[in-house]
Amino acid sequence: MSNNASHRPMFARPFLLALTLALSACGSGGNAPAQPDLSTAPLAGARIGGDFALTDSAGKTVRWTDFKGKWRVVYFGYTYCPDACPMDMTVLSQGLQKYAEKNPALAAKIQPIFITIDPERDDKTRVGEFGAAFKPAVIGLTGSRADINAAAKAFAVYHAKGESVPGGYLMDHSRGANLFDPDGKPIAVLPIDRGLKDGPAAVAAEMQQWVR
Repeated sequence: MSNNASHRPMFARPFLLALTLALSACGSGGNAPAQPDLSTAPLAGARIGGDFALTDSAGKTVRWTDFKGKWRVVYFGYTYCPDACPMDMTVLSQGLQKYAEKNPALAAKIQPIFITIDPERDDKTRVGEFGAAFKPAVIGLTGSRADINAAAKAFAVYHAKGESVPGGYLMDHSRGANLFDPDGKPIAVLPIDRGLKDGPAAVAAEMQQWVR
């Protein structure tokens, strides 16, 4: 037996070692496609985002820089919205939950933020209750009309008072949930417009591509 072993081809051991490593990599998810570089992200280099001074549900002043080190998802809307905002936030919430199922550690580094464009009605209590209705919990922010206008301008969000309806009025605004990296740089628009059937999975897939 010892003679036979001594005459094995020299490439046998390196080959077996390489094969073992390859199989090990496959079993541990090593064959997953590499994430694209953040410099190639859809919103890379866009002039979206910037500091603001708004108010959270506890009445505390919150700035954009307070979230440094966190991945952030920002949505501008209003709590009295009859359909679009609640639907968008529900799709976003379910998408983040789907992402967290497979990536709990990374999901813990993501902070969803809701900024009202209707501060006249959305006070700190209102935005706090709205944000807490979702999972993971959303930080709801409000402020003076001037502060909200400044934040909306920095984040390239259109908003205006809309038509009157029984009991109040509607707000016109651009819809979108933007993903920002831990330095506050814009990365991608999350596909929350696909509805409850396809939206959550699409949001989770987009997060999978960029969050690291």
